Amino acid sequence: MPPENNLLSGKRQVSLPANRKVLFLICIISLCQLIGIWYISEWIATGKPKAFQLVELGPGRGTLTDDILRVFNQLASLLSKCDVSIHLVEVSPTLSEIQALMLTGGKLQPNPEDKSAYMKGISKTGIPIFWYRDIQDVPQGYSFYLAHEFFDALPIHKFQRTEKGWREVLVDIDPEVPDQLRFVLAPSSTPATENFIQPEETRDHVEVCPEAGVLIQRLASRLEKGGGAALIADYGHDGTKTDTFRGFRNHKLHDVLKAPGTADLTADVDFSYLRKMTQGRTATLGPIKQREFLKNMGIDLRLQVLLQNSQDTATQEQLLHSYDMLMNPKKMGDCFNFFALLPHHRLTHPDKKDNPQSRAPLVPVAGFGELLLK
Repeated sequence: MPPENNLLSGKRQVSLPANRKVLFLICIISLCQLIGIWYISEWIATGKPKAFQLVELGPGRGTLTDDILRVFNQLASLLSKCDVSIHLVEVSPTLSEIQALMLTGGKLQPNPEDKSAYMKGISKTGIPIFWYRDIQDVPQGYSFYLAHEFFDALPIHKFQRTEKGWREVLVDIDPEVPDQLRFVLAPSSTPATENFIQPEETRDHVEVCPEAGVLIQRLASRLEKGGGAALIADYGHDGTKTDTFRGFRNHKLHDVLKAPGTADLTADVDFSYLRKMTQGRTATLGPIKQREFLKNMGIDLRLQVLLQNSQDTATQEQLLHSYDMLMNPKKMGDCFNFFALLPHHRLTHPDKKDNPQSRAPLVPVAGFGELLLK
């Protein structure tokens, strides 16, 4: 039997059903396409519902959704009986136009009948796409949610522990330097200090993103009611880091207080905070490093297959370069993390009165469990 037909997951041997063999075989060295495969894997694991929505938060230029649509098109026969739709949450008119051009080639309906969406189109592969300004406008139902480099761009509050207790870090005008900003500590406790610092906090410096907490609560509520899964991929930590607020301009570090509005500002995502803000409504997996996630998705074997099938030296070098960029701990391998939200029933067997030993094993969640070849 070929090695890809038998896998060990969680140190327990399982056989891949025929449709999951297809997923494994088409997996290529592309983070975007592996994410698409992750969603299809979850769709299969939950019994292939007749319809699903893919909802992306802050889709940028639309390239990630475009790659995922390419995966869906490659698996058209598998998805032939499933009603698939794409729902993009985007507040920027400029970016939504760029996304529309990328995904539909210009096939748009500016004023769709669905008033909650401000734009509608058809993808190049025939899948309907809708645009919204808020996640609450997206229809309820079985959905897959994607947030790729989204949460790290949301605004944060910064706090510092002092001898007088917690103080919020604020921005002030430097009285000694014209047109220069500076960080200062609030002279007394602020409403944010009272509401956002947890009693059990042990760090001396903390960054809190309330907007992220609200979004996670909404995602958890939607998954609890409608089913599906949410995958968050971002720079972050599990409640261990302190001061991560920084700016980038022209791909270089930039002082966050200089020339406001000319640089991208970011802060690492605190996944422990996101986990806490689910309030137990969903199960959570991760965060795990990108290199672990991709290894669990079978990237090593696929690299070997692609290298063996390629006779072109330049192509082989590009494959190895791409692999190194994704997996090297000093590059993207360790600084990027994956975190998932799933309904509790996805990870637990329903209570049954019959013999528990007769229950079929749960299908492992792709990417979050060790995947070993037999």
